[in-house]
Amino acid sequence: MENTTMAEHGISTKNALRFVILIGIVSLFADMTYEGARSINGPFLAILGASGTVVGIVSGLGELIGYVLRLVSGYLSDKTKEYWAITFFGYAVNLIAVPLLALAGNWQIAAVLMMIERIGKAIRVPPRDAMLSYATHHMGRGWGFGLHEALDQLGAVTGPLIVAAVLFFRDGYRTGYVLLLIPALLALAVLTTARFLYPHPQDLEINQKTLQVQGFSRSFWLYVIAAALIAAGFADFPLIAYHFQKTSLASPTMIPILYAVAMGVDALAALIFGRLFDRIGLSTMMLVAVLSAFFAPLVFFGTFSLAVLGMALWGMGMGAQESIMRAAVAGMVATERRGLAYGVFNTAYGISWFLGSVLIGILYDVSIPWLVAFSVTAQLVSIPFFYFIRKTYI
Repeated sequence: MENTTMAEHGISTKNALRFVILIGIVSLFADMTYEGARSINGPFLAILGASGTVVGIVSGLGELIGYVLRLVSGYLSDKTKEYWAITFFGYAVNLIAVPLLALAGNWQIAAVLMMIERIGKAIRVPPRDAMLSYATHHMGRGWGFGLHEALDQLGAVTGPLIVAAVLFFRDGYRTGYVLLLIPALLALAVLTTARFLYPHPQDLEINQKTLQVQGFSRSFWLYVIAAALIAAGFADFPLIAYHFQKTSLASPTMIPILYAVAMGVDALAALIFGRLFDRIGLSTMMLVAVLSAFFAPLVFFGTFSLAVLGMALWGMGMGAQESIMRAAVAGMVATERRGLAYGVFNTAYGISWFLGSVLIGILYDVSIPWLVAFSVTAQLVSIPFFYFIRKTYI
């Protein structure tokens, strides 16, 4: 009996790894598409006549609408168990909106398309993360989500570099958006393959621990508050890119390259912190919060060299948020409510991101020192919450 269990565990782990890699490849092409676009969205809006406040509101509003929809998406995922259908629809909306930006004639139309892209991402994230949580049960959730994030960020590095090359040859932003249609179609093709090979990914999680099914624990809600604080203080890249262009701190060609550098750090940080998370748990997030809090003074006060360091810290923080921050949710919630848990978590995260983005955008036009003070403080205040719940994490 014991040998049979071990054999089943081995098969499950092997299949789980393949599933994570396959979904990681989907994310690679997807991130190549929308992160390539996000690396130039700020300057593109500026060229179309948008102000710093508008850039901040557009960035934040897209996240707000998208993250609120994650609550609905998560609920429907748990209710219907149609993880694949919801995921595919979300990816289609998320990715096709990007090349359509090439047709935008004013900043209002561009802003709507940017928000549609965020909405598509919102729809597909809860069911996808739920599927990943099943697959990463035996391989280590920190490592599994970290591996997925690393593959994800390979695309996030490549996309901005493609756009940078387009700008280098002076073909313009619109050409860059059009070229991103290619990885968008590749992402949808690989996703279709994954659906065919793994029609029931929830079967990858076996020997589950018993967690409360009705409602969420106090630790979960405290964790949500901590994540929301980090989200509120984390400036979105379109505003950072807007700052680089407005102050001439970086050339139009260099801005997407700086974003690519941040995404490269993101990928490496996801792997390192993923392994660390499996060893020491939520204490990892305390370390990340301390380090990433200082991206703002380096980016908004520094010289070009310090701005590069600031972008590296920004990328490190994003890597942790997109990997171990998601991984921790799975250890706090029963499988039956995991889609909804990811929806709740992401909704709270998104509302905080929106409010923070709006405030940061306003502060940028009023007082950059106050912007930096708010960003640093909000992230550091999250640390006591992580400290309080770190011993109760399963």
